[in-house]
Amino acid sequence: MQNNVRDYQNDKNKIKDFLNEFEIDTADGYKASKYVKQLRNLANREQTTIVIDIDDVSTVDPELADAILENTRRYAQIFSQVVQEILPELKDKEVQNKDVLDVYIEHRSLMEQRLHHNTDETRDPMNRYPEELMRRFELYFKPPQTQKSLSVRQVKANQIGKLISVKGVVTRATEVKPMISVATYTCDICGSETYQPITAPTFMPLMMCPSQDCVTNKSGGRLSLQTRGSKFIKFQEIKIQEHTDQVPVGNIPRSMTIWCRGTNTRLCQPGDHIGVSGIFLPLLRTGFRQMTQGLLSDTFLEAHKIALLNKSEDEEIEDREMNEAEMADIFADKDLYDRLAMSIAPEIYGHEDIKKALLLLLVGGIDKSPQGMKIRGNINVCLMGDPGVAKSQLLSYVNRLAQRSQYTTGRGSSGVGLTSALIKDPVTNELVLEGGALVLADQGICCIDEFDKMTEHDRTAIYEVMEQQTISIAKAGILTSLNARTSILAAANPAFGRYNPKRSVEANIQLPAALLSRFDLLWIIQDKNDREIDLKLARHIASVHQTGCQPELENNQQFIDMKTLRRYIATCKKRHPLVPESLLDYVVTAYVELRKQARVSKDMTYTSARMLLSILRLSTALARLRCGDLVSKDDIDEALRLMESSRLLLKHNENVPIRQINPIDQVFAIVRDMVPSSGSKVVRYGEAKERCIAKGLKPDTFDQALERYEEMGLWHVNQQRTTIAIV
Repeated sequence: MQNNVRDYQNDKNKIKDFLNEFEIDTADGYKASKYVKQLRNLANREQTTIVIDIDDVSTVDPELADAILENTRRYAQIFSQVVQEILPELKDKEVQNKDVLDVYIEHRSLMEQRLHHNTDETRDPMNRYPEELMRRFELYFKPPQTQKSLSVRQVKANQIGKLISVKGVVTRATEVKPMISVATYTCDICGSETYQPITAPTFMPLMMCPSQDCVTNKSGGRLSLQTRGSKFIKFQEIKIQEHTDQVPVGNIPRSMTIWCRGTNTRLCQPGDHIGVSGIFLPLLRTGFRQMTQGLLSDTFLEAHKIALLNKSEDEEIEDREMNEAEMADIFADKDLYDRLAMSIAPEIYGHEDIKKALLLLLVGGIDKSPQGMKIRGNINVCLMGDPGVAKSQLLSYVNRLAQRSQYTTGRGSSGVGLTSALIKDPVTNELVLEGGALVLADQGICCIDEFDKMTEHDRTAIYEVMEQQTISIAKAGILTSLNARTSILAAANPAFGRYNPKRSVEANIQLPAALLSRFDLLWIIQDKNDREIDLKLARHIASVHQTGCQPELENNQQFIDMKTLRRYIATCKKRHPLVPESLLDYVVTAYVELRKQARVSKDMTYTSARMLLSILRLSTALARLRCGDLVSKDDIDEALRLMESSRLLLKHNENVPIRQINPIDQVFAIVRDMVPSSGSKVVRYGEAKERCIAKGLKPDTFDQALERYEEMGLWHVNQQRTTIAIV
């Protein structure tokens, strides 16, 4: 820290020279003034924000750059004053569309000239136009590249007033509301106007007129607030929480409040990973709150720059598309489709077709709205398989790769947590809806692990989302419909922990047909004993464990890194391929054949008309993936192949000899499944008989089973034949 007092007037002159004279090298070898062009745009109202890069200041005057970092709030005011002085010189055309404040200031300036044209009286500062009212731009600082981002826990008291950078996850973002920055009052006696600049979140309105006329005459004029003449700015409060990897052992994550104004509002949503640069300031209370808080003070960060970060690397998300040269490099590979699929979770061995399905899920199809009816374009995938087949790892990778995603588990999610909750806003004390995981994953992917562990009541919450892509709410007088245009990626275990080939598919899956039909692809992954596959898998896992990265491919192909893959997927999403009429008959024939197979085979999952839409969605995603404008026959064949591949396990199990179960044994199994898990082990006789008849068993068989197992002592039937007590 420097002990000498800064000469702010001298700094003001330096800043003026810096803004007028700082130049950068252009691409064609010439020099161009960086800030003069921006200032000219500000003067002509073609731009509303100017960002001062501290690195630029450091190249001209390192001492001034250090002073800005140490006392940012003061220098933001000085920079704003200098810019306000320069703007009239750079204005070269009149503003075409004048807003309310322009007209108001113009009228007041004419009145000022008439009233005080010939008088040299010194006017009260509160009756002059304040700088904040006349200022029609926002000024922010960009921190130097060498400045490291801090965690919320590392921000200490010695950073008060300094420009710092913080990383975290957004946990809450309030609605954008108008915040008064200059209050304008009118006196009811003398008619003069008084202005009150406001910097704190609360203020005490002025009551008595401070003008010279009222003070001299002692008339005690009362002031009334004029909202039309006051200046309001956009304001939003954001709360961020530190990353889980930054929290020490045994501690809970800490939070920080961020204040966003003007153009910095609406830049992030809850769930986003962001990096914020701003001024760390204490929150000054007034009135009774100031008395109660004593010596302690709350703090907040006044945002100057907000950047969305990737979940995997601490770098900003790039919105720019791939250029033609980069696209040409990717398309140079003949097996692009296979290479893209291999690049998804390359540390995980095998699962080539599953990775292709996940690639199509990331790209997605196209939404259709024929005459108001909405047909979704998002692809839903369910991975059901034995423990240890890397389902959760695939979900975790997709969660990191997708630009917008949410990750949740079955037991840790309630229906309210997935859809929306009704909470009281701590700022306004109003009842507001807070979106759950599905709403936060809008236009993205929602990964749900342990899908089979969810209760049926909570699972029904996602039925509407998976087809209609909305969430209808009717809570506490709030009737609305929230957008949840998200793809569902679910992972689940079979009903008995592992897939039992001796049981039917319905018995293994045990999910309702209404839910299964909403999944475009249902993968059943079985962990089979195969020496050759086990050997390759073990070598792959050992190599990853030793080196910490995926092994090289056999044909020396290179994996596409996550950053490039993310940009390529974003480029593909801009395409809107169409299905030509010549292929419609082919798709219809393929669907009819699938329905025929479902009728013939007893062990097939539920097939409905939604499968036809699934074929179209998958083929459209494949056309998008190769950046085509039309869906080809190969795309439809590949979509059908993926559907066939997902059912391949079922085909293999058709030849497995299934032991014929004796009807009497079937009765025993049905009654045993009806026994309550807790309490007395008693089953009602009438309910058991109805259940057995519904399963296709005869009443005589039911009575024979009762007698046989009663003789064996496994259950007892009372004399009235109303209850069956299991021993």
